[in-house]
Amino acid sequence: MDIAARLTAKGQVTIPKSVRDALNLSEGDQVVFRVIEGGRAVLARTPDLLELAGTVPVPPDVRGLQWAEIRRRA
Repeated sequence: MDIAARLTAKGQVTIPKSVRDALNLSEGDQVVFRVIEGGRAVLARTPDLLELAGTVPVPPDVRGLQWAEIRRRA
């Protein structure tokens, strides 16, 4: 999908509704711009780290330990 948008004098651009819908973006969401070769940029939704909570299993023997101790053991 290629959608055009215009840059304002302040350097702002409105993300078109079709792009917001495709990326499931809503007010307050954060996005990242990645500049790639060929003078292009890619816009991506930045994941909310709280949404990732519980997706990585934590071994029982390290649950509740301070992060410094977990790093030391590793």
